[in-house]
Amino acid sequence: MIPVFVYGTLLEGESNHHVIASHILSARSGVVYGKLYDCGAYPAIVLAGYGDGDLVEGLWLVVTEEGLARMDELEEYYGPGMPNDYERIWVRDARQEEREGWIYAWPDSRGCPAIAGRSWRWHREGKQFESERSPADPS
Repeated sequence: MIPVFVYGTLLEGESNHHVIASHILSARSGVVYGKLYDCGAYPAIVLAGYGDGDLVEGLWLVVTEEGLARMDELEEYYGPGMPNDYERIWVRDARQEEREGWIYAWPDSRGCPAIAGRSWRWHREGKQFESERSPADPS
């Protein structure tokens, strides 16, 4: 049983949830300190020190070893010191310190725009709403 904090496309109802759905043993809401960045079809997080920065909403999942391996593959994490896309880092929940586990994070924003707010899902739904509005729609 391996704890992992997810905040983007691995959340239920999002585009990559199917990758780990059958490997999830439990799920609980949580928040971590950091900042979300919009990478187009997915987000990235840059972590902040405990007690610093914005809060990012997500879920603490407990997954099987195979589930973690599938997430490593999706996030292009090959191991410590390797040329990874995301790093896998141990973090604690911002409000419930007894909750801790892995998170996939970037060391910096890589030039992606910051997301206003603490939820990828809210941000993504807002982007979808904006793209569906016609130019003639003043609302």
